Amino acid sequence: MQALLSRCQHSLYSVTGPAAIRDTAVQHPPRSETRRRAVGETASLKLMTENAPSRQAWVILVIGVLSQMAATVAITGPAFLIPYMHTDLGYTLTQAGTVAAAPSFGLILTLIAWGAFADRFGERLAMTLGIALTALASGLAVAVVGSPVWMVIIIAASGAAAASVNSASGRVVMGWFPRHRRGLAMGIRQMSQPLGTSVAALCVPPIAATSGFAGYLWFVVIVTGVISVICLGFVRDPPRAEAAPSPVHTSTDDPELSSTSARGGAKASPETNNPYRMDSFLWRIHAVSALLVIPQFAFSTYGLIWLIANQHISVGIAGGIVAASQIVGAIGRLIVGGLSDRLGSRVGLMRVVAIAAVVFVAAIALTSLTPMPIVATVVFILASAISVADNGLAFASVAEAAGPHWSGKAMGTQNTGQFVMSALMGPGFGALITIFGYPLSFAFVAIAPLLSLGIIPKQDIDRIT
Repeated sequence: MQALLSRCQHSLYSVTGPAAIRDTAVQHPPRSETRRRAVGETASLKLMTENAPSRQAWVILVIGVLSQMAATVAITGPAFLIPYMHTDLGYTLTQAGTVAAAPSFGLILTLIAWGAFADRFGERLAMTLGIALTALASGLAVAVVGSPVWMVIIIAASGAAAASVNSASGRVVMGWFPRHRRGLAMGIRQMSQPLGTSVAALCVPPIAATSGFAGYLWFVVIVTGVISVICLGFVRDPPRAEAAPSPVHTSTDDPELSSTSARGGAKASPETNNPYRMDSFLWRIHAVSALLVIPQFAFSTYGLIWLIANQHISVGIAGGIVAASQIVGAIGRLIVGGLSDRLGSRVGLMRVVAIAAVVFVAAIALTSLTPMPIVATVVFILASAISVADNGLAFASVAEAAGPHWSGKAMGTQNTGQFVMSALMGPGFGALITIFGYPLSFAFVAIAPLLSLGIIPKQDIDRIT
């Protein structure tokens, strides 16, 4: 009887999973050693999931934010140089626009590959190598500033290298923070992109005015080079990536899928369990994010011209409104991420954000019917902030549902879908405005978050803890 109880206790509390249990049965290690290992791993997991984040976790978060900001400067910087390329370098507007879009194109091509690299070799190597290659490509670009073709190729390579940070920095943050602090951590980490864009907007034009395109490229070399050294010296791969439990659902909206996943988990190790085949959760979050990113890029791409042409606001004031919306949006990501920790639900809060997006995009459409500068300013800032509030929630949900062995690839897939949608939004929303005008065009955009309400899962899934 005692032996039976001991065997049941081992199967309930061992975090090595059924496959590992079968292996130990074959090798016949001492029972005391098996029990000691199970107790030790359970204690480590409890410390990671219940205690406050360690000092190392906060250091990793700071480095993740700084590295993402540096990558963002490298990716968005050329867009602020279009006037300089056109007037001083003699590029046509088409050539200048292609150079500006080249980093994003390179980014899209390599996001999933870098995620898989981080899953296989660790976040530290992915971040260090990627950001160092960004510095190298930017340095090489100095030699070909006079050639639009070579500039496109090398700047695209720079963006392809910088994509490593998009996947790996989020993955390492999720690995170091316990579940009850991941929403806040990812909210802070997601602030890095609007902050990086703001840094580029403030620094790149003055640098180009005094030192030309080469000056901007050397600026990127210095920033990304310093960050690569910091990543090499201070980033540590999370312990959870080395000793992770078998996939466990905290909850699911489909019990049948949950039981199927559990049965699948008994047949394969965590390294081979594909979360995309276990249930539809990840696919649904990717689809929801692609829909919710439509208002975000509509505002970020055409918000300035809407304020000027539709609401008759001066160029200087309109630029200030757009900058303010970026700052409020960054703060909103932090607040929403922390709120998801307190509420204990990512997808529940994502549903609230989607409803708010429908309301405020519709408000933008109504405001477009007649110039109301003050109302338009308030509504635009709130609508822009809400349109980016789901980003941290979605990335946290994706990483948790993917588990430690798939989170890099899953976050790369998440980023790829969003960037592809943003690429389509540029010409697509412009065509809508040309044909239907601003009111109807924004009304069409409001349909996207409305559709997402039917796709958002009912409950979270966590395969990390």
